[in-house]
Amino acid sequence: MRPEKRTTQTVPTPLAKTARRIMSTTPFAPRGDKKTIEEGLALSPKFDDKGLITAVTCDHLTNEVLMVAYMNEEAFAETIATRQAVYFSRSRQKLWRKGEESGHVQKVKYILIDCDQDALVLKVEQIGGACCHVGYRSCFYRSVKDTDALEQAQAEKAYDPAKVYGKK
Repeated sequence: MRPEKRTTQTVPTPLAKTARRIMSTTPFAPRGDKKTIEEGLALSPKFDDKGLITAVTCDHLTNEVLMVAYMNEEAFAETIATRQAVYFSRSRQKLWRKGEESGHVQKVKYILIDCDQDALVLKVEQIGGACCHVGYRSCFYRSVKDTDALEQAQAEKAYDPAKVYGKK
């Protein structure tokens, strides 16, 4: 069962208004039996007890993993409607339209959903060359070296976050 609580933004964009209109007229299909969910063609996403679904985001040409985030029902519907990635920020408890501050938007080319419809893969065109808020192309810029150590996997930052976000 999905929670009915929805988060709204303070100033709706035209794309957000379009997504809400589409979502109100074509909501996700109800979850049916196991065979229907696993092999049918009805989109019946399974959101967790907090109303979220995991979304792994990859470059649509290289398959490089760029980031992992979460979507609530509204973010998922808006992503489908606008073909631009929208997530739900767990820390801020609101919709997060990727690139709304940085300009590093993600144009969604494909959305894949797993067999039991509880995880997504977004294949995107990453505008601006990077998606990570600390300046790297991918949020996965380090690798695990030992049980207590990391090493740098991406040598250079793609942009200066202080310039993009105006933070010191």
